Amino acid sequence: MGHTKYISAAQAADYLNLTDRRVTGLCRSGEIKDAVREGKKWMVPEEEVRSYAESRNIRESRDSAGLRPCAIGNTSYVDVIRDCYYVDKTLLIKELIDDRSMVTLFTRPRRFGKTLAMSMLKTFFEKTEEDMSVHFQDKKIWKCGRKYRDLQGKFPVIFLSFKDVKYSTWEDSMEAIRLVLRDEYRRHRELENSAQLDTADRDFYQRMMRGSLSTVEYSRSLLYLTRMLKTHYKTQVIILIDEYDTPIQQGFIKGFYEEVISFMRNFLSGGLKDNEDLEFGVLTGILRVSKENLFSGLNNLAVNTVLNEKYSDCFGFTENEVRAMADYYGKSEKMDEIRQWYDGYRFGSREIYNPWSVSNYFYNNCTPKNYWVNTSDNEILRNLMQGLTPEMAEELLSIMQGKRVSTSINTEVIYPGIADGPDAVFSFLLLAGYLTPENPPEETDIGTYADLRLPNLEVRRVYNTEILAWIKGMTNPNAVTQVEKAIYLNDAKRLEEALRNYMLTCVSSFDGAAEGFYHGMVLGLVASLSSRYYIRSNRESGEGRFDLQLEPKQKNLPGVIMEFKAADAKDKDRLPELAEKALKQIEDRSYKTEMQERGIGRIVCYGAAFSGKRVEVRVG
Repeated sequence: MGHTKYISAAQAADYLNLTDRRVTGLCRSGEIKDAVREGKKWMVPEEEVRSYAESRNIRESRDSAGLRPCAIGNTSYVDVIRDCYYVDKTLLIKELIDDRSMVTLFTRPRRFGKTLAMSMLKTFFEKTEEDMSVHFQDKKIWKCGRKYRDLQGKFPVIFLSFKDVKYSTWEDSMEAIRLVLRDEYRRHRELENSAQLDTADRDFYQRMMRGSLSTVEYSRSLLYLTRMLKTHYKTQVIILIDEYDTPIQQGFIKGFYEEVISFMRNFLSGGLKDNEDLEFGVLTGILRVSKENLFSGLNNLAVNTVLNEKYSDCFGFTENEVRAMADYYGKSEKMDEIRQWYDGYRFGSREIYNPWSVSNYFYNNCTPKNYWVNTSDNEILRNLMQGLTPEMAEELLSIMQGKRVSTSINTEVIYPGIADGPDAVFSFLLLAGYLTPENPPEETDIGTYADLRLPNLEVRRVYNTEILAWIKGMTNPNAVTQVEKAIYLNDAKRLEEALRNYMLTCVSSFDGAAEGFYHGMVLGLVASLSSRYYIRSNRESGEGRFDLQLEPKQKNLPGVIMEFKAADAKDKDRLPELAEKALKQIEDRSYKTEMQERGIGRIVCYGAAFSGKRVEVRVG
């Protein structure tokens, strides 16, 4: 090569902001002159790369101030480190190597960097024609020693992502899974005519390409692909599966849960259970789907959730990482605002920021708003909210007002069981990122307990816009407005009329409904008052337990106490009497005591009696 300075095709790709494959094509076609092949690698004269860039006016991806933009929606590790600001998470590689777990499952909330991390692992470990070490030589992993550097580019890698398998039927979902599998087989074109494979393996590969495999064969395709790669490369295989539970979540929402669980159980266990060709496997998702024996027999499965100390800084941004970003963009004075909006998550014992939201914040000129909400991903929460009891709804309202809820935590909660009582609901909200522990959870002989709270202002906005709407259930804006107005005006007749109109227009039948049903209905209707009132239900005060209490946050507002009665249809004529009885109960049992002790001077009491779609209200 004389005195000409040559660089690798991967280095040229970094300089040109192109993919390695594109640069390889330019070398083959001669568009980059004097490129030479050394073994499996292309080497390129540095001056020719500069000439090519100048001829096409290619510039490094930076803004007018010379700053790299934040990566928004780009989950390719190579693209991100080449074009964007990158928060170095490569020590995840070291931890996985040191752990030596055969299969590791990471459960984290959506948009917390799982897919980018999996792309990083693929880029590091995968055996390729190009030298991919260039993408790590200035990263933390490269400083960890030769033990780790020597494993770069040493393994065939299977990389599957099910994050886009979001369909309404099992047939469409299965077709999407087939296409994901076919694309991964196609990515390993070296197997198509490999002399190392036997006739049966090559036939299976060809039928995968034609889409003519049976469902049973697709369920075995992960196992077969690892076997083919091991045979071809004569080395163990790494399996990476991103968002493994997305099809399962869709199955739960859309009604084909049993079908998807049956397929995924066979598919995953085939590739991950007792697979002698496996070096290790990594999966990511939101929940650990375990009770259906999805990972049956994987006694060496290491599950890492938001409660674990290990890997706690590998997903999401730490305080120091966000501070470094703020310094880079010249926005250090914004740290308090960023902290208020996007900090507050606790992973293990670490405080963690939402990485998606922080990146969007800087990308959008430091405009604070809710970037995390995605209504399609929140559909499962809609299902959850429909089964809330008044007590659970009241606890959620309490959380919205900055309070904590103490609950037992089940990190193995499954999709069909996410609404099975408060523990399951709050466990799901924790794992999905809508709640976070106030302090490290307490381990006891009968389970794990924690005080949960809202992480930050952004998630509080999610509750106010999304969850609060679901608590209201079938309410319409006019009904809510009329109830609010009646309460502010201390107008029993207006409240009675608002409740009656709501029941007549929004629900088909209330016949035979119990008192608890009406209690929950009214709780939903007044939920929108949570910005002005602390809303509590079924709490002790005086000599009993009131049904519903609204304690004002500002002293100029009245306190409100409501007591409910319900009667069978045959007793509907007794509603005036029952309403008076409910009102008298408030006085007789001194339900005002709690608010009076807090200095609330004006307290309005309502007695409401229901029967079917009829209601009578008395005020005192």
